[in-house]
Amino acid sequence: MLIYLFIGLAIGLGAGYLVRRSLAKRYAESAEARAQKILEDARNKQKDFLIKAKDKAISILDEAKKEEADRRKEISSHQKRLEKRESLFDQKLLDFEDKKQILMDKAEKLEKTKEEIIKIKDEQLEKLEKIAKMTKEEAQKVLLDNTEKDVKEELLSRVHKVEKATQEEVDTKAKEMLTLAIQRCVSSHAAETTSSSVSLPSDEMKGRIIGREGRNIKTLENLLGVEIVVDDTPETILVSAFSPIRRQVAKLTLEKLIVDGRIHPGRIEETIENVKKELALEIKKAGEDAAYKVGVAGLDPKLLQILGRLKYRTSYGQNVLQHSIETAQVAVLLAEELGANVALVKKGGLLHDIGKAVDHEVEGTHPEIGYNILKKYGMPEELAIIARDHHEDEPVSLEAVIVKVADAVSASRLGARKDTYENYIQRLTELEDTAKSFEGVDKAYAIQAGREIRVFVESEKIDDWNAKKLARDVANKIESELKYPGEIKVNVIRETRVIEYAR
Repeated sequence: MLIYLFIGLAIGLGAGYLVRRSLAKRYAESAEARAQKILEDARNKQKDFLIKAKDKAISILDEAKKEEADRRKEISSHQKRLEKRESLFDQKLLDFEDKKQILMDKAEKLEKTKEEIIKIKDEQLEKLEKIAKMTKEEAQKVLLDNTEKDVKEELLSRVHKVEKATQEEVDTKAKEMLTLAIQRCVSSHAAETTSSSVSLPSDEMKGRIIGREGRNIKTLENLLGVEIVVDDTPETILVSAFSPIRRQVAKLTLEKLIVDGRIHPGRIEETIENVKKELALEIKKAGEDAAYKVGVAGLDPKLLQILGRLKYRTSYGQNVLQHSIETAQVAVLLAEELGANVALVKKGGLLHDIGKAVDHEVEGTHPEIGYNILKKYGMPEELAIIARDHHEDEPVSLEAVIVKVADAVSASRLGARKDTYENYIQRLTELEDTAKSFEGVDKAYAIQAGREIRVFVESEKIDDWNAKKLARDVANKIESELKYPGEIKVNVIRETRVIEYAR
């Protein structure tokens, strides 16, 4: 019985071994197949990757060749331009040498002619001395003695008249002379009003400022509110805007970006914010410098900040901050002569146009805005009135009259203000058309840069009395309908011409 049990156990073990061996063989064959499949997939992916890499490499090579061709074309263009300029320069140099030689020849001839003239003059002088039997000095003495005898009586009479003049008349004449001297001695400080130029290290920087598909220049124009003009001008771009502050922010931003070299929208926004902070400090310093130059102390820091903004404000091309400083200086001189409050006039002259700093942001005229600003920052009423009345016909105080006169002196003198060509022509045309609109006017010409209008009338239609009335009517119409700096002289000319022929 045990034998059968052992035999069955042995047969079971043998059968189990055979079954296990068969299962192990099948599992090994299955794992090998999976590994083979994984290897095949890897080979296929490797082939695809190599194909894509080759395509990308070919694309990069094509793009590089295209860029190289463009650069070669640009270099060739620059080379041709340089060769052309060099040729022109050589030609101009030759012309200059020729002109130099001609001038040297003329100078030599002039020197010879001068020597001949001096020789002839000496000979004639010798002949005259022999004929007159006296030297040149003796002749001069005789002439002066005779002249002194002739005019001595007249000179004594004039001295007597001067001594009889009253002290009041002398003072009046002195003040008139002082006013003329002030108008003649002030200097011009007109400024550009619409555009600023930015220098570039090279023309390649223009492409970086424009950016891919123009994204950099669009970001700059949108954030700054200006127009950036990129043209064929070498190593230069223009920033155009009617706001001088915006134009200055744009110029400083571009200069910082060019130096930094990183030009992209994110960096542009960061640079603009930094420039605005720097410009705010510069504006405040400009206000402080203006107050120091005039000699005004104790102004509110915020008021100085507003005053500094006038550095970037122009009126007919005249810088308003410099105009305010000049007005204060002229007003002080007049106040000292007239015995007015010098300290009040000094502050009034400096702050009379303070309203122009914010007149584009606040409704109202700049005198009204200036009055409100000065009252807001605790300035006295008499000072605020100066800012309010400096364009009025009848200011309420002597100090306001002085500031008004000083403002007119600074603004109306020749060279102080300028305008664009189109506006200048339009203003002169309107002035002439206004004069021609009256009946009896034959011709009208605007002269002296629009500060005088000469009106020629028909003598048979306009008599002397009506000519005076016409001058007043033309002046009134110009005052009511036109805008202009300073004052305009209306000169009505009436003449009679009689023509006859002798045959």
